[in-house]
Amino acid sequence: MLRNVLLALIALVIAIGGGTLSAWYAVNRFDGFGTLTIGQWTGYPDAGTPQSDPYAKARAAREGAFPLGSAEGLAFYAYRDDQGQALNRQCTYRITGNSPNSRFWTLYAADLALIPLDPGADRPPALHSRQIFRGGNGAFIVAVSPKAQAGNWLATAGAGRMVLVMTLYDTPVGGNSGLVDMTFPAVKKVSCDG
Repeated sequence: MLRNVLLALIALVIAIGGGTLSAWYAVNRFDGFGTLTIGQWTGYPDAGTPQSDPYAKARAAREGAFPLGSAEGLAFYAYRDDQGQALNRQCTYRITGNSPNSRFWTLYAADLALIPLDPGADRPPALHSRQIFRGGNGAFIVAVSPKAQAGNWLATAGAGRMVLVMTLYDTPVGGNSGLVDMTFPAVKKVSCDG
């Protein structure tokens, strides 16, 4: 009798503990289903739509996020550089290339909770597609650095990891039929102070 009670308690602990850990992992660490990865950038086209998976809905509810609908825009996140190393606020990076087809886009640096970084006084916290300098072929170079840079500069501050967030507005990328140019700019580390 005591053996059966002990086995039932062990089964309950495993079931409740395993369920709790799997739910925590799904909401906090799991990228979700339906991710769209292009180079170093990852987006979630179904976020904010009825087709969004339950884990994405739970994550958005927990974070208080209000994702754009598929017809409005799509956010892409870069957590690592082109060598696979985590992005660091104390390093200098070059974002080079073209953006995918969109009417307008924004770019900013955020912490791992996706809260935009405060770059300090008199520094813009974000860049957008209508304010950057471009080359003759339409490509651009954006320097992401805590130190002032010539040209397009996205200032960072503090220490620790960061995420680059590029949000495309009025874009066909989320419902890609294979007819849309799916290139994203590359993120390359130039130097690092920390």
